[in-house]
Amino acid sequence: MVRPRVVVGVLTLSVIHVRPYDLHSRRLLTLPKSCFASSNHISSMHHRRQSVPKSVSNLPKPWTYAGCFVDNAHGRIVANQQPDNAQLTIESCVKTCSAQNFTVAAAEFSTQCFCGNQLIAGATAAPESDCNMGCGGNATEACGAGNRMSVYSTTKNVTILPVAVPQNSSIPGSWSYQGCLMGSRRKSRYSMAEHLSYQQFPLRLVSHSVQLSAIQLVEWNTVKNATAVIFRMCKPLVLNLRRKYYVWTGAPPYVWNNPQNKGYYDFLVPGIVVPLIATVGINGKVTFLEKDGTSEFNNSTGAYELDLSLVHDFHVVLPDKGGRILNVGGWSLDSTKGVRLYTPNGSAGVNGTNDWQENFQELSLQRQRWYPTAAVLANGSVLVIGGETGSNASPQPTWKSSRTLIGWHAQIPTTFIHLSLYFPVEESSSFITTKHVFLTLLHLARSSNFRIFPSVNNFLGGRTYPLEGAAVMFPQHAPYTDPVRILTCGGSAPGAGVALDNCVSIEPESPNPTWLLERMPSQRVMPCMTPLPDGTFMIMNGAHQGLAGFGLATNPNLGALLYDPSKPANQRISILNTTIVARLYHSEAILLPDARVLVSGSDPQTPQYPEEMRIEAYYPPYLTQGRVQPSFTIATTDWAYGSSHPIVVTLHQGTTSTMKVSLVAAVSSTHGNAMGARTIFPAFSCLRTTCTITAPPNAFVSPPGWHQLFILDGPTPSHSAWVRIGGDPAKLELAEVSRLRCSWCLIRMARLCLIRWTIYDSD
Repeated sequence: MVRPRVVVGVLTLSVIHVRPYDLHSRRLLTLPKSCFASSNHISSMHHRRQSVPKSVSNLPKPWTYAGCFVDNAHGRIVANQQPDNAQLTIESCVKTCSAQNFTVAAAEFSTQCFCGNQLIAGATAAPESDCNMGCGGNATEACGAGNRMSVYSTTKNVTILPVAVPQNSSIPGSWSYQGCLMGSRRKSRYSMAEHLSYQQFPLRLVSHSVQLSAIQLVEWNTVKNATAVIFRMCKPLVLNLRRKYYVWTGAPPYVWNNPQNKGYYDFLVPGIVVPLIATVGINGKVTFLEKDGTSEFNNSTGAYELDLSLVHDFHVVLPDKGGRILNVGGWSLDSTKGVRLYTPNGSAGVNGTNDWQENFQELSLQRQRWYPTAAVLANGSVLVIGGETGSNASPQPTWKSSRTLIGWHAQIPTTFIHLSLYFPVEESSSFITTKHVFLTLLHLARSSNFRIFPSVNNFLGGRTYPLEGAAVMFPQHAPYTDPVRILTCGGSAPGAGVALDNCVSIEPESPNPTWLLERMPSQRVMPCMTPLPDGTFMIMNGAHQGLAGFGLATNPNLGALLYDPSKPANQRISILNTTIVARLYHSEAILLPDARVLVSGSDPQTPQYPEEMRIEAYYPPYLTQGRVQPSFTIATTDWAYGSSHPIVVTLHQGTTSTMKVSLVAAVSSTHGNAMGARTIFPAFSCLRTTCTITAPPNAFVSPPGWHQLFILDGPTPSHSAWVRIGGDPAKLELAEVSRLRCSWCLIRMARLCLIRWTIYDSD
């Protein structure tokens, strides 16, 4: 049996056998299957008739006349119709087909030329007298007739494929043939831009969590609400909306949980700015940064006051004792080279007094970066990579490392493949660090330290700005032997901005990594993903349609989802509650120390959706079960790798045998990204109410940095305590941080810190 293909959504149907046609004896031959080729789509035409004297014999070798054949008894018998030509001759038709490397040329109805590599749809020989129409450009040459083709070939034997029939046996998996459907162009469809056989197609649909499948001779592959039509109409007569219809009869490939306890959104405060970046400091306070012009006041002050245009820049929390926040990049001009530092201070009920510090003349990036990405690496260095040279400008497709004592230096040009040159690279979905740096859409093809991974289901879709999705790392559990898995959810496609309805994940350090696709209940672009202390992830904010950017998205996605990596694949998503507040471009979601999720921002700059200052908190289901949150006390909050540290716990529901301990890395949220997101479940042991926690073993499991430490009494988390793991590679003492009062001193110390950390900037 010939294996037909799906070519850019066009499927050629399965066949039973072939009938080779001998040009000289005009008899049918039997050829081995290796000679067979799959059929292509066919279309119907109208015809007219006129007389013709003869076929043409003086053609360039090896072209020769094959005979007169019946067309359209079961569809076109040669697949590829060329543009009509009123001056058509057999010579011009053969020349056209030969130039496209076809081996069969056929003329019909005086002016029509068809090209292919075989005859299809059960072509049968007709009397020579039936091909009696003269060619439009030479009436002495036969150019077929109505429903008759004058066929020429480069081979002695022409392969003839029989009429295609539906495959209703030997179908992989639990697919079952249901019959023929009449569909609509407006119904749901799902296309795959790759070559698949008839047997591979249903298996790929299952891997993509598709349960209803329809195959037809045009670009639509799945259908809902279609109307059944009689079986014979599914023969490939014309380019229409008839489809072979299959149903998955096994267990559903995906399950969306709909729990009774969904948690809820709660209005928190009205707000005085539209936050662009939200960061929880080690002092328990949330720092907001806004872009210029989105404050309640004409002159914002305090934590919101900006000296440069701090928009489309990114944060990381440094591993020094002050838990300083590093901010790089910007919107335009000098701000795109900005390097800024902030030391959180104050405490609950006590206002902070520190300001953001920046001295562009003393410390700056060497390259302009709008939408860069930043992460703390295993050696304590900060990697800054990607972005554009300015707002919607050219990409910044280079990176550099600073291994000298004179600043951010030693440029290393790199090549980015595919989408990264077309779309600026922004997010943590571009890379997340383990022992290696993981790049999803952005790959450094010239470096042996980086790997190129297979494409996801459809390379036409994207998950980086402006086709913005979000990404996180699966939780790591002691003894840390399982491969790391990266999860990316949502995104969009170029052009009309059709948002993606799926999450994909991959184990980048596995020998042969492949993508796992899991469907979400709805489409979502510009989502926010927040790691929770129980190892799950909140998915919220964004839109059902559009792109990231001002005024480029519509139809807000108001529902929250919970993704649970501990559940079986395709059963991990639960549908939670909804909000009334549209959270579109420039929205954030971040974990608070009390285990709630802070939700802020939205700056679409459209009349329909306002600049959003309201701040909400989401109570996940683990806080709405009526249980009392556990608590603990801790004496030591500065942990070396592999060290042990006691805590005293107070549990209200369970015992230490059912207790869990988690570490959630310090996170900065912006543009759907959780910069620095990492969840770790360390080893621990308990004796009565005293439990001893073992810190992660090395910087590859947990790069140096601050983490929120939680305990969980069953499903219920405690309030967190901040602990630092791995120390400070720069050896910057807290007293030194607290003494910094002027920007010059701060920059001098920052430069020392950056040098000793061997900062990497992705020029």
